[in-house]
Amino acid sequence: EITSLLSLYGGQFSSEQEIHVNSPFWILNIPSEEMARGLMKRTVCAKSVFELWGHGRSAEELYASLKSCPVDKMLPYLQSESTYKVHIHTFNKTLTQGQKIKKIDALEFLPFKGKVNLKNPEHIFWILEDYGMDPNNVPEEPFHLYFGRWIADGQRELIESYSVKKRHFIGNTSMDACLSFIMANHGRVKPNDVVYDPFVGTGGLLISSAHFGAYVCGTDIDYNTIHGLGKASRKNQKWRGPDENIRANLRQYGLEKYYLDALVSDSSRPIWRKGMLFDAIITDPPYGIREATRRTGSQKETVKSAERSTENHIFVSSSYHLSDIFFDLLKFAAEYLVMGGRLVYWLPIYRPEYTEEIIPRHPCLKLISNCEQMLSSHTSRRLITMEKVKEFKDQDQSSYLLDGQYMPYRGHNSFREKYFSGVTKRIAKEEKDNQK
Repeated sequence: EITSLLSLYGGQFSSEQEIHVNSPFWILNIPSEEMARGLMKRTVCAKSVFELWGHGRSAEELYASLKSCPVDKMLPYLQSESTYKVHIHTFNKTLTQGQKIKKIDALEFLPFKGKVNLKNPEHIFWILEDYGMDPNNVPEEPFHLYFGRWIADGQRELIESYSVKKRHFIGNTSMDACLSFIMANHGRVKPNDVVYDPFVGTGGLLISSAHFGAYVCGTDIDYNTIHGLGKASRKNQKWRGPDENIRANLRQYGLEKYYLDALVSDSSRPIWRKGMLFDAIITDPPYGIREATRRTGSQKETVKSAERSTENHIFVSSSYHLSDIFFDLLKFAAEYLVMGGRLVYWLPIYRPEYTEEIIPRHPCLKLISNCEQMLSSHTSRRLITMEKVKEFKDQDQSSYLLDGQYMPYRGHNSFREKYFSGVTKRIAKEEKDNQK
């Protein structure tokens, strides 16, 4: 998430960060405070950002680093008419109040001329101490210490204010609010973008993109979900109410002006005209566990089911293999994304058989990131982010990556079938075993 936002707002990881790979504190090079504030207005992963004045592996190194910090950098915040306070944050260790005061008093060599104001200071300074990641092996002294001026906090409060528990319209697989915002940030969604979700469901992923000022739309094969009809997913509620729909969700958060529409459509048969381009495609495809993987059937295909909604809408579906879903998604993104636009989606994985090779590829899309969310010891899902780097041509219509070369698509006997076959069954079995 941070890497994506740095590419959007400017900045990069410091070369010093390589030393602290496993640290919860990251050192970034950001050109201006304004850019740093812009980044923090988006992130739900980062807690705070500080202007770093000094750091070291010991208290002595920290003090030496602070003494070598340019005075002109510090002076604007140390004036006699200003007010300030100093906080201490320790990761993986709790200090007594006496220990904290002792550490603050040790900074008396800094040229503070202002007055201490603990309630409403103009400037806030932090001592940050890293005691490692192992709660069972906490060292006496920190591995690393930092001192800096607080600039801004992240958007962690969005997780609570956009909680699915408080949402008007939800489904069985509504995306967690935190993950929704992370996905929008991976997609580098910005104001006036057009963001599309081909498996929109109850529209949870549209909300996070709309929050960042993008216009949102989506499609789904489920007629009842799009129209807010049928059985409710909420406990102690049998049927959905008259105003339970995607538009009502966006209205709930004051984001209705960003809602374009949601259509009933089969993702395997794109409905968009040529030249219709999206700035980002952010989606969570069905895995066939809590939500069925379906596509529209025909007379020639084996009919799996026929459903009738309360509006007398008849829907005939046939099987839609998991691997087909992902490769159709990549082909769609390659054709309908703008250059530089991003595709962000979840890929279910059976961990004992996972290799980097199973990630679907396309000639027009570059893999940007591959992040794992653990579900159990054997199963997980990976958040895949891809960026369009090449214009789509007819020859790119049906190809995939195999051993570094793009091969023609050959249906269920192809390379992709070998890897995706059985993934859903294994995950479903493990979920069933866990429930027992």
